[in-house]
Amino acid sequence: MAELAGVFAASHAPLIVRDWHLLDERLKAKLTSAYQRLGARLRSARPDIIVEIAPDHWSNFFIDNLPSVCIGVGATNAGPPEPFMQSFGHPTLAGEPQFAMHLLETALASGFEPSSSQRLALDHGFCIPLWRMEIDPLPPIVPIVINSLEPPMPTIARCIAWGNLLAQAITSYPFDARIAVVASGGLSHSIGEPTMGAIDEVFDAGCIGAFETGGERAVIDYLERALVTAGNGSHEVRNWVAAHAAAGSRGFELIEYLPAPEVYVGCAWASWGPHA
Repeated sequence: MAELAGVFAASHAPLIVRDWHLLDERLKAKLTSAYQRLGARLRSARPDIIVEIAPDHWSNFFIDNLPSVCIGVGATNAGPPEPFMQSFGHPTLAGEPQFAMHLLETALASGFEPSSSQRLALDHGFCIPLWRMEIDPLPPIVPIVINSLEPPMPTIARCIAWGNLLAQAITSYPFDARIAVVASGGLSHSIGEPTMGAIDEVFDAGCIGAFETGGERAVIDYLERALVTAGNGSHEVRNWVAAHAAAGSRGFELIEYLPAPEVYVGCAWASWGPHA
């Protein structure tokens, strides 16, 4: 039977790759250390499969065709289409269609109606955390895209429900597999808004505090109230919410928080115990 190997989360600011050569050496050292510490935890979990929850930055979808949730069920996924990501290689990334289809069927049987794709392009949101964590070789990836770019978006309560559903799908998977969950995105940031480059440390602290408190209610109450003014990129915290729920909504441990206006993001790295 499958088991939850661990739950992890990390930010993915594109400038961490695109403008890496321009960043201050001290900032690069801090970013590198945070990703490596999280990567060490992920490697020690020995996952056979990684379920990664991330946004799509218009690489697969646009406003004329924008699912709230999409599960990648293909045997392969395309690598990132952004030119600044090409130096990492990985034109394709292995998928895991057997578990992906189990997740999709579990969702449909439970009253969820996600879309599915046989071949998603995994852009910087998916790939930066994995590559900066130095996960090599990469286990097969089952990608889940949650819309956090354009309203209407799934409610925080629905993201909690998705995390619970993911945990159910893992425990009901009738094959031996260690499955890790990785959430990518957040915390506070704004893209294309007057506040672009500003870090909302108050929001970030409240968000981290809600995860540390545990339970579902604290997360829902705080984020439904605070996300309204935290910057459009902050909606990516929905991925963290789903991961939090997959871990049983407890066991959160902040590994590092780094407000970094140089990359426009309140960066954070965290993990939840596998049996939280």
